[in-house]
Amino acid sequence: MSARIDLHTHSNESDGTDTPLELLNKVAEAEIDRFALTDHDSIAGWQQIKDLVPSGIELVIGAEVSCQTVDALSVHMLGFLFDPENKALIDSMNETRGNRITRMERIVGRLQEAGINISVEDVYAEVSEGATIGRPHLADAMIRKGIVSERGEAFERFLHNRSKFYIPDASPTPEEAIRLIKEAGGVAVIAHPFASLRGRIISSEYLESLIDAGLDGIEIFHRDHSEGERDQLFALVRRYALLVTGGSDYHGKRKVNRLGENLTELSQWEKISERATGYTKGA
Repeated sequence: MSARIDLHTHSNESDGTDTPLELLNKVAEAEIDRFALTDHDSIAGWQQIKDLVPSGIELVIGAEVSCQTVDALSVHMLGFLFDPENKALIDSMNETRGNRITRMERIVGRLQEAGINISVEDVYAEVSEGATIGRPHLADAMIRKGIVSERGEAFERFLHNRSKFYIPDASPTPEEAIRLIKEAGGVAVIAHPFASLRGRIISSEYLESLIDAGLDGIEIFHRDHSEGERDQLFALVRRYALLVTGGSDYHGKRKVNRLGENLTELSQWEKISERATGYTKGA
């Protein structure tokens, strides 16, 4: 049986619904051999379970770093196997998490101005202590208030990137995120870059500029990529000899993504491991 490697998952330390330990148990049930916990701008979940992982499963330190281009386009950068004590990277993620609070208050304000009965307190009620706040928490609050029936409806009607209610993150540029991850000894892989169903996407030309900035790889195997988008990305991979990853982008309840639905090939994982210099197991 080939290795089952899922390099994109979330816990309730960001916008997932499972605790890190619940996620670990579900990974075991799904017979996944290796998984990365890639909470948004946080390694708190990894810290909670790194010493609890059973034999036969490998937990990969990771994070999904929030980024924003100079023209306010949201980009997510997956970082793997970086040094968890690297001050520059951790400080940057902490700053982004703080900025998300102000951003959420502004989004809620816009919704209130449109007559939608939602408050910041409603959103905080959906956020685990210390978790990175995000739009999925707002979506969950809207479900609880009866404004929408599920997360997908909340994003389709109110929270997508082209919505009048949307406010971009105050976060590093993708180029800065790549630099921070790599200076921390990690490997930088852009998450679902051509997932057009999510809203505005970056251009092929801009993606090539990120390759020039040191991007190591592309998450191609993701449910939000069409077959045509995957073909475009594979063309870039072949041209620039990039790494290829896959992941479920699992968030738990209220999101249809299933653990292990998209995977990373063992040969690609081995290349990631060889390239990384940041994380030493047991540190």
